[in-house]
Amino acid sequence: MSILVQVLLLVLGFVMLVKGADWFVEGASKLAEKFGIPQLVIGLTIVAMGTSLPETAVSVSAAIKGSAEITIGNVVGSNILNILLILGISAVISPLMVQKSTIKYEIPMVVAVSVVLAVLGLSDGIVGRLDGLILLLGLVLYLLYLLQMAKKGQAVIEEEEKSGVDESLWKLLVMIVGGGVLIVWGSNITVDAATELARIFGMSERLIGLTIVAFGTSLPELVTSVTAAIKGKADIAVGNIVGSNIYNILFVVGVSAVITPVVYQGDFLVDSVVCALTAVLLWLCVFRKAKLQRVGGALMLVCYAAYFVYLIQ
Repeated sequence: MSILVQVLLLVLGFVMLVKGADWFVEGASKLAEKFGIPQLVIGLTIVAMGTSLPETAVSVSAAIKGSAEITIGNVVGSNILNILLILGISAVISPLMVQKSTIKYEIPMVVAVSVVLAVLGLSDGIVGRLDGLILLLGLVLYLLYLLQMAKKGQAVIEEEEKSGVDESLWKLLVMIVGGGVLIVWGSNITVDAATELARIFGMSERLIGLTIVAFGTSLPELVTSVTAAIKGKADIAVGNIVGSNIYNILFVVGVSAVITPVVYQGDFLVDSVVCALTAVLLWLCVFRKAKLQRVGGALMLVCYAAYFVYLIQ
């Protein structure tokens, strides 16, 4: 009965995270638009960071509660899952086109930030506040890069249609506050349930973070990418996933570490290496034809299955 209760709480936490992030992003985007902030800026900041809100909330909550393995495991696990599982499934459904800038710059950035995280963590066994500031500085540089690319017309920024600008200010504020409350509350429920399940089954918090929590916080990306692939509109899926992975490390770990130093266990070295190698694998699959074919997608699914088997052994 205790296990069932914790599983139900975990699912409830994930639902609250996903719905809360959706409300927060929609409310914040429309509020910014209402005050005349350009859609380009909204897309690069509020919407982009909004997709990482579940990871951010869970990681910060876990770090504050002393469950550091869930913090790092959530981010690294989400990044591995994003590329191998989400892009793998999407590509098997429908081959994915990849932008040249993604191949030339952004995929190598994923490799670079994954290595930087490992170096910062392994140097003294902790990702401290200074390390967090370094990661956030990297985020600022990445945002400047995106802004420059967008201005040159080399990046595709998905803009929501200007609907609902005439919605009342109070309604938008309620969406933002309500979304924020759901995110914080949902993250607390998720971390507590995941930690309790780890205790019941004798699993490490690292394993819980790398698998169950990572999967739950990646649900928005999974649903969006697979739905787009089914509708034949997944051409920007690779760019979005790659961007999400960069945000996860620079933004999520950066914010978590600035709030409270995060312990980086030596076991995470393997996971960080796998995280970097998934980006290398993606690059190898797409650099010739600028397209992720079904064969590449199937290969990624096989690699994720192998990694999952390694984790549970």
